[in-house]
Amino acid sequence: LDPAEGVRGAQLVILCTPISQMEAMFRRIAPTLSRGAYVTDVGSTKARVVQLAERLLPAKVRFVGSHPIAGSEKTGVEFARADLFDRALCIVTPTARTAPAAVRWIRAFWESIGATTTVMDARRHDVALARVSHLPHAVATALVNLSLRDGAIDVAGSGFADVTRVASGDPDMWTDIFRTNRTAVIRAVDRLVAELNRLRQRLDDDDAEALRAWLA
Repeated sequence: LDPAEGVRGAQLVILCTPISQMEAMFRRIAPTLSRGAYVTDVGSTKARVVQLAERLLPAKVRFVGSHPIAGSEKTGVEFARADLFDRALCIVTPTARTAPAAVRWIRAFWESIGATTTVMDARRHDVALARVSHLPHAVATALVNLSLRDGAIDVAGSGFADVTRVASGDPDMWTDIFRTNRTAVIRAVDRLVAELNRLRQRLDDDDAEALRAWLA
């Protein structure tokens, strides 16, 4: 149960903690990591994690950030699945300081358990994920909050369930994700508001062709 002892002698260490706990975890394991050990993580935002790792981990280890896009809104070992990473995309986020051999090794690890890997700059990763992961979670949560007014949720069907499934994700984890990627998420929210305003204008104008084009 002691992370410092748990990593002693390990060839590969993977941090699977909420992002707010990464700094403390890096500090705890840094003194006992073996020379040449590979260290990665599964955080949903990368710029902050990579920055912490390069500042706090010793030069003798090889850190490469990772984000396997797998799993669901459920948490805990009771929801573990043997096929979790089968055909899942895993984004690897090296920096200018990362040895190419370390990137190849980490990619080979993820691919060995079924994932497909791609390499991306950490900041570019955060901007992209704000649009395709973090914003959808925010929208799903907003829809649930809206549906609770005046009992609307009582008549919700399967389509509503499909759209809002992710809203039941762990609030603490998502608080960390939004806070550590807040700039990109704010920009994504602003773009969504602009898109919804375009829809609103079409509805206000009762413009069937423009509405159909927007939906298409």
